[in-house]
Amino acid sequence: MIQYSLRCDDGHQFDSWFQSAGAFDKLQAAGHVACAICGSSQVVKALMAPRVNHSDSETPAPRPSLSQPQSVAEQALAQLRAHVEANASYVGGSFAKEARAMHLGEAPERPIWGEARSDEAKALIDDGIPVAPLPFTPTRKSN
Repeated sequence: MIQYSLRCDDGHQFDSWFQSAGAFDKLQAAGHVACAICGSSQVVKALMAPRVNHSDSETPAPRPSLSQPQSVAEQALAQLRAHVEANASYVGGSFAKEARAMHLGEAPERPIWGEARSDEAKALIDDGIPVAPLPFTPTRKSN
């Protein structure tokens, strides 16, 4: 196993473990390495210092955890994500179809979230169907 310090194109820094250096390269090339904070797949290795073992008497400072957002903005984004995931149904790529069906009364109204192509989202907006982009990607795309 190898641990890399990574950085996304939005500047979020985090660590992740990979089976090997080749495994990281293969996953990154396939677009499977994503920032757990914003979901960006534009991730590169960050500059790393070598790991130095400490003696038993020294306790190293705790490293930031991916599960604990660091900035106020990251905390707000994490709260928004948790609220959406707890209170809305994820409909995946069927978002545009589901939103349109609810708007036309063909399906019961309920809070949903999912994915839509830009042309699908534009068509929904042009037809007066209220939608809004979310500032995160589905969990399945996270490391």
